[in-house]
Amino acid sequence: MDIIISVRGLYKAFADKKVLQGVDIDVPKGKITSIIGQSGTGKSVLFKCIIGIMQADRGSIQVDGEEITNLPEIQMRRIRRRFGYCFQDAALFDSMTVEENIAFPLREVLGMKDKRKMKAIVKEKLQWIELPGIEEKYPSELSGGMRKRVGVARTLAIEPDILLFDEPTTGLDPVLSESINKLIKRVNEEFGITCMVISHDIKGTFSISDQIAFLHDGAIQAVGSPVEVARAQHPILRKFLENSFADLKVDCGPEE
Repeated sequence: MDIIISVRGLYKAFADKKVLQGVDIDVPKGKITSIIGQSGTGKSVLFKCIIGIMQADRGSIQVDGEEITNLPEIQMRRIRRRFGYCFQDAALFDSMTVEENIAFPLREVLGMKDKRKMKAIVKEKLQWIELPGIEEKYPSELSGGMRKRVGVARTLAIEPDILLFDEPTTGLDPVLSESINKLIKRVNEEFGITCMVISHDIKGTFSISDQIAFLHDGAIQAVGSPVEVARAQHPILRKFLENSFADLKVDCGPEE
């Protein structure tokens, strides 16, 4: 199994508040890895350390075997170029149309100047997310689910190797949440993009993930396939799953 991201002994604190206290995790290439855990356990902090917009206090982060924790900013930009980040609120620019939002990273990140080419890419990505013809609309004219999809389209436009989803279904009803989870699965399967997902949507997480990691007390307490995590006997994990979704049903397969 190829590992695209390897994190070892990662620590991060804010003043006297210890957030990450020795995180170890390997992220398989071309798979979906989800990070679950209670609010405030440092899941988003872990993501920000991985893409280098937050500096860890100590520990190791490797991307394809390259140590990135102490890279100068100019070199870190090269690593960051491989990542896409889908924010919890989609983070669209309110003053820009959908087309301008999707074209923004093409121009600012990739340095693209050909307006015709950018327009074609925008059209292609909107068709792929099944929202054709909304180029001239503004974010305020879109539903929450549509804004999330446009955020995905904007990230896909730069063709990342790794895509980080930070609470992609927050604020959505169960039907829209399922549609976003299916979209993440399509991103992974059709483009081969490695996906990392932070989510409180436990049912959706178990349905789309190849690997799930439970973050608690600043460290990964359990990690494995959905079946392995569902069977794990860690008491806090058991309570977390039970409290999150009392009706969660996970097919654990036949008992061995």
